Amino acid sequence: MKITILAVGKIKEAFYRDAIAEYVKRLGRYAKLEILETSDEKTPDDASETETKRILELEGERLLKHIRADAYVIALVIQGKMLDSVELSEKIRQLGVGGASHIQFVIGGSLGLSEAVRKRADLQLSFSKMTFPHQLMRVILLEQIYRSFRILRHEPYHK
Repeated sequence: MKITILAVGKIKEAFYRDAIAEYVKRLGRYAKLEILETSDEKTPDDASETETKRILELEGERLLKHIRADAYVIALVIQGKMLDSVELSEKIRQLGVGGASHIQFVIGGSLGLSEAVRKRADLQLSFSKMTFPHQLMRVILLEQIYRSFRILRHEPYHK
């Protein structure tokens, strides 16, 4: 199975890069993993609703260029469906059994995801009602994907 993390923005902090690299290494035994980054837009502190919409649309257009027609797309959004770790692992298993060979997870920038990206998603997934920095969300997502594969293979993992 191929898994792509499609994310807005670059990871600047070394501690996030180190955590991401660790999970990429761990996941290598379970799936082919790819991380694609698109550029983010500068968002003024006092951005109007019109500016915010324009920024979301620009970032969304960049993301949509990388979303494959044959991929199962999971968009990370606060308003999405909440799954626990076992349910996420079961979803990944079902997709694999059902013939999905490519899952693309999409993480937006500081403003979230455009309506067009959310509409394209096959599943809108929420990790919490809380807001997380998109850099940290990448680490959390990778950890949960890794945990999913461990669960599916009945391998031990801390709880």
